[in-house]
Order: sequence, then C-alpha cells, then structure tokens
Amino acid sequence: MKTSQTILHLDLDTFFVSVERLQNSKLVGRPVLIGGLSDRGVVASCSYEARQYGVHSAMPMKLARQLCPDAEIIKGDSGLYSKYSHMVTDVVKESAPIYEKASIDEFYLDATGMDRFFGTYKWATELRQRITKETGLPISFGMSTNKTVAKISTGEAKPNGQIYIESGMEKGFLAPLPVRKIPMVGEKTTHLLHRMGVKYIYTVQEMPREMLEGALGKPGLTLWNKAQGIDPTPIVPYVERKSISLERTFERDTIDVFKLRSILVAMVEELAFQLRHGERLTSCVTVKIRYADFNTYSKQKRVPYTSADHVLIEVVRQLFENVFDRRQLIRLIGVRFSHLVQGSYQIDLFDDTEKMVSLYEAMDKMKNRFGHGAVKRAVGMKTKNLSRGNPFNGEPPVIPAHRRS
Repeated sequence: MKTSQTILHLDLDTFFVSVERLQNSKLVGRPVLIGGLSDRGVVASCSYEARQYGVHSAMPMKLARQLCPDAEIIKGDSGLYSKYSHMVTDVVKESAPIYEKASIDEFYLDATGMDRFFGTYKWATELRQRITKETGLPISFGMSTNKTVAKISTGEAKPNGQIYIESGMEKGFLAPLPVRKIPMVGEKTTHLLHRMGVKYIYTVQEMPREMLEGALGKPGLTLWNKAQGIDPTPIVPYVERKSISLERTFERDTIDVFKLRSILVAMVEELAFQLRHGERLTSCVTVKIRYADFNTYSKQKRVPYTSADHVLIEVVRQLFENVFDRRQLIRLIGVRFSHLVQGSYQIDLFDDTEKMVSLYEAMDKMKNRFGHGAVKRAVGMKTKNLSRGNPFNGEPPVIPAHRRS
C-alpha cells in the first residue's frame, strides 16, 4: 500500500506590508496600500485592514483610494522585499529536504517520511516559529496530503495561523468552502460555475465528472479531482531563473524618442550590472513595446554571451528601432535578458580592451559601495532609479512588475 504524502504549504502574510511594518512600526494596525502611486498604478499588496474596505491586489490604485481614503500608500521597495524573501528561503532551505519556491512569499515543502524521526506537525510548527523569530515576519501554513488541500488550508489558517488536514479528512474539509477557494478557479470560472448553480465545493463533489468536463473541457476533470481532495502534482524543486527583465509603464502615453531611448539605456545598465554582480552572462536580448491601444510587440536577438553594457545597449537600440512605430503613442517599454549561463565578464576579453574591463570593474565597485545609481551614462541621468535588488539570490522576480514613471 502506497504511503500518503505529507505536503506543507507556507505563505507569508501580506508580505510586502509586513516588511514595510518592520521598517515603520507606525504602520501596524493601519490600512496600507503598496503599489503604483499614480491613478494608473495598481495595488501590489494591501493590509487586512484595507481589505475590510473591499480593496484587493491588482485593483486600480485610484479605486483603492476611493474605497479606503485613509490608507497609507507606499510605492514599495523591491530590493528590500528580495532581501527578506531570501532570508526566509535560507531558513526553509536549511530545514526542508525538498522545497518548491512558488513565489517570492510562498513555499511548498515535501515532509513525507519525516514523521519517522519526529512529529511532522511539530516540525512544521517549529519551522514557522523559527521563520518569524529570525525575520520578524508573520507566516501561515497548511499541511495535508497534497498541494491543493495544503494551499487551501493555509488560506483558512490566515492570518498568522496553521492547520493540519490529516489523510482521509480532505473531502470533508473542502466541502463547505466556496468553489473559488480551489486554486485553479479564477473569476471567469467562478461566474460560469455560479450560473450552473455551483457555489460550494460540496456541489462539485456530488456532480458527475462528465458534467464538469462538458462545461469546462479537460480542466473540468482536474477541478473535479481537486474538489475530491485529489492532486497528484509533485513538489518541483526550485531551479535558478533563466531570465531577468525590467519594464516601465508611463503615467502618460508618450512618443518622446529621447526619453524612450534614455530609459532603455538605464534599463540595460541596471540589468547588465545585475548580470555581472551575479556572475551571469546573457545570449538573448528582447525589447518589448506596448502602445496606447494595448497592442504589444516584442523583438529579440541572439548575441554572443556577454554582460557588457556597451554591447547590450547597442543591441537594444537596434531592436527598439526595428519594432518602434513613430506614429503611435507608447504606454510601456521593457527589456529582457534570457538564456542566462554562469560566467564572469572576463569572457568579453576576447573583444574588449583591458582598459574597458578595468572600467567596468571600477564602475561596479562604485555601484556596490554607493548604490546602483552612483554611475550612469549621461543619456540615462534623468531616469529614475531602476534598482531591483539582486535577482540571483534564489528567488523569483519581485513584484510590482511594472516600474511607473
């Protein structure tokens, strides 16, 4: 007989807000919104106090302000969030034999078989306490036999709590919950199920699988299984990211070519510095443009492995000129470096002079000591700081995804 799994799901409570409260205790107990400051910004995170007013993540900041006019609004600091995410990851890495980092603030751990040595629930409790003690961050967990039930139970444990759904209890635990609690059920699927008279998970549990498959296609079978508490999805050990990127959404759509080129140069400088800092090289460059009508275009080019600003800036300029339509206003631009490999700047010695290598070494030393904006090309001087923290600390990209100017 196959032994059931023991899966632990850890989720930091309102992560960005919690980090900000560590920096400023006056925010504790107050409604807090984090995200773009302009009316065109969106809410990246909000406190439980703000949620009581109907505010939620991904909501337009303008609407959030209207719903919660007394909220403290913070742009956020992606570098700071990366730092704390890395701190939590280090604790998890030291404690868990197998873990999956699902996002900057969310982890799945496979604790199967650990009860041979000590109680698994006790171990999870101690891990949660250790994370809070070492980082100061509140965190919740759910534990069960699979990822779906563990994640849903974490949601029921929040804020700052824990739940263990033992083997055989999954279906009964899920039954009274709203169907939207199942992770794969988004807004559209929720509306569709409501039109079918399905509001709670117990209704899905009693439905014939064929009915859900007819209404939703193949995902209907997956939904039916998850409603029964069945999810064979394995823990996927976290693997190092293969790309880094920056995007800028403009408060006002623009056709200012000088401004666009300046921002692109600043983006390349920041991303190239991160490559060198993390001892990585890129071999694929992509430029992305979104116009005022929301049509989005991108163009990419394979390049010899490099982390040199002057090489990458020229490639980005060429790609921008190829994809840019001067007759349309631009809403967003972005740069992405992908196909990353381990390596240092020294590989560029084949093309660059020793003087150029020394120059980069001096620039990077100044940036490390005085901040990423300490040294810039003249063309990018007026561009706001694009520092994004170290993306090679073992964590996925930090949101807010869009830097707004």
